[in-house]
Amino acid sequence: MTEPVFYVDRSDIRPGMLAEARQRMAELVDFVREREPRLIAYRFYEDADASTMTVVAVHPDSASMELHLRLGGPGFRRLGECIRLRSVDVYGPLAPAAAEAVRAKARMLGGAAVTFHTLRAGFGRFTPPAG
Repeated sequence: MTEPVFYVDRSDIRPGMLAEARQRMAELVDFVREREPRLIAYRFYEDADASTMTVVAVHPDSASMELHLRLGGPGFRRLGECIRLRSVDVYGPLAPAAAEAVRAKARMLGGAAVTFHTLRAGFGRFTPPAG
């Protein structure tokens, strides 16, 4: 059985770029929704003063994460003009190619620290969509 992969990144929204960042977030969400039917969740959050953005993605497996990173490159670069990536955390097993793709994305968006976490205990009550 494959394990889900949870991806969380945090970024500072560049001063004066909030409206543009929000537009690019929406464009990226629409792009991903249309092209990645296996992705369980893909969400952008802002903190209370709209200076920090957090992305949360839930993938059914490493292959979904790898596809997302391959397809999303141009959209990540566009959004990257509006943000400074601070950190990336990945929870769950990734194939080596997917892990390298996460590192490459972090380098592309400014060289943020990437941390990979290994599950030691827990359970989930969700089923990924068929696709």
